[in-house]
Amino acid sequence: MNPDTPLSIDAKPLDADIVCTGFGPAMGGFLTTLTRGLQEISETPIESRAMPGLPPQVICYERADDIAFGVSGVVTRARAIKDSFPELNPEEIPMSTRVKEEKLVYLLDPHGASRRPALMKLGDQVFRAVSGLLGLEHDGFELPYCPDFLHKKDGFIFSLGQFNQWVGQQVMMTGLAQIWPSTPVAAPLMEDGKVAGVVLAADGTEVRASLTVVGDGPVGQVSRKLDEQLGMPEGHRRDEWAVGMKMVVELPDHCELPEGLVFHTLGYPEPEIFGFFYVHPGRVASVGIFVPSWLESPVRTAYRYLQHFVQHPYLWRYLKGGRMRSWGAKSLLESGRRGEPFLAGDGFARIGENSGSTNVLTGSGVDEAWLTGTQLAEAVLEIYREGLPFTKESLEAKYVARRRASWLERESKVAENARNGFQRGVLQGFLGMGLAGLTGGGFFMPRPKHDAEPRKPEEFYVGRLSRSEIERAKARAEREGKPLHDQLMDLCGWPAIEYDGQLLVSHQDALLMGGKVQASGEFPNHVVFRQSQVCRTCETHLCVEICSGEAIHVSAEDPAGVPGFDREKCVHCGACLWNCPEANIEFTAAPGGLHSAEN
Repeated sequence: MNPDTPLSIDAKPLDADIVCTGFGPAMGGFLTTLTRGLQEISETPIESRAMPGLPPQVICYERADDIAFGVSGVVTRARAIKDSFPELNPEEIPMSTRVKEEKLVYLLDPHGASRRPALMKLGDQVFRAVSGLLGLEHDGFELPYCPDFLHKKDGFIFSLGQFNQWVGQQVMMTGLAQIWPSTPVAAPLMEDGKVAGVVLAADGTEVRASLTVVGDGPVGQVSRKLDEQLGMPEGHRRDEWAVGMKMVVELPDHCELPEGLVFHTLGYPEPEIFGFFYVHPGRVASVGIFVPSWLESPVRTAYRYLQHFVQHPYLWRYLKGGRMRSWGAKSLLESGRRGEPFLAGDGFARIGENSGSTNVLTGSGVDEAWLTGTQLAEAVLEIYREGLPFTKESLEAKYVARRRASWLERESKVAENARNGFQRGVLQGFLGMGLAGLTGGGFFMPRPKHDAEPRKPEEFYVGRLSRSEIERAKARAEREGKPLHDQLMDLCGWPAIEYDGQLLVSHQDALLMGGKVQASGEFPNHVVFRQSQVCRTCETHLCVEICSGEAIHVSAEDPAGVPGFDREKCVHCGACLWNCPEANIEFTAAPGGLHSAEN
């Protein structure tokens, strides 16, 4: 048991057969397949080992306050999802539709403010000259070729929150699994090197089970505790992340974009930042960006970059006059197969994003996560029918072997080195992705010995801003208790955001649109800074700059030291965790976050 979460005197241990952490696409696939298998008529029905005579007792604990609060707009080929639901009609799920058209769009920099390589600047000039000759406008080009590995043809556009809610309803209607939202798990229950269940965060209650299924996402508490206990397989590491930030937008009356249209964008607001625009039914769109960990900028503000993204002329012609219905942000684990942990051990198995299932070449994760869940459920049913224990040996033979023999494994090997080039530069990154994608992983950029790290402002802005300008900006940010990014971006020529009260609103207003932020008083702060001296010697304070909800901020009492934390603004995205260069942040289990089923 985790010593930081002592068992309450009044808390009595609970018994179950299977306990699950986190309800997302992977757990949806697991519980859907498992409950169907348990419903099958058999001469030898599967019985509970914890409560003989009953079906297996299956409980899933979800940190968020509802199973519909998954933050993501999704475009997916949905191969595994369609295998589970062959007759799936997207009209049954709010905000869902089939992919009807995809476009890969290169966005030029309309302001000259982004930090582009010389070759890219030259390319922009050529593109702009050609567009003038052809009478094109809007500083964007729909590229004539979109590689097959990027296509989501025959797939679906989902709101992950609505999809999760629909799946959860199907599961709970079977009566064979329980899903408990607003119940974060603090740690795995470890006994003699084996996982014997979980410890709940609220009161330290132990929930004992023969099998613990870990699907708690990229920054889940149970996953991180297991990594601390077990380490990682040789050669595997988790060193690539991104913040995904999006708006759900009610499109203006003049916008005639059809539902099912998908834009994939590159080139703006910074060359390293990818964007997306998905049109849902009902004149609603998901619009967002991915800010990667290999962006060298020390001011990694996703929200302001998002606002510049939606105002790019290519997109603004469709969005101007629209209204933000909700907003959200989450971390993405982008190490893919190279970040795969130990998938199984005595008493536990791992599925989903934290198991390294994301395909970093195609930017696809939901369908891959779903597949890992179905594979584990098939393995669990087989283990039950053969009367085997949930040991490392049996789980590797039944679950891990299935995974290794599937398309997930084949495609993850192709993608494994697809992003190596981005540690060297953005152009090398695009070249590396193209090489890996077009050759099936046969050729790729070699990975540098040392990964790129965020530079100090004086290094990143060399040739653009003087040291004295940066020092004055730092002093002003400390004095006003605000992040540094706004001032440095202003100095570099990024235009000010002119709020319209509908689509362009302050960051704090965005937190409250489409769902409120909540943090129950009985839980500790989500974010704790371990050692104050480490914060005082930090030169970048990336945690302040990256914070999705501005919950981490410059402290008025200690402006150059330990940041302040406002628990009411924390959306639990976890970006602070992987942006702290000294690993000085404790990220704890807690409910709350943004409340929006649309996201």
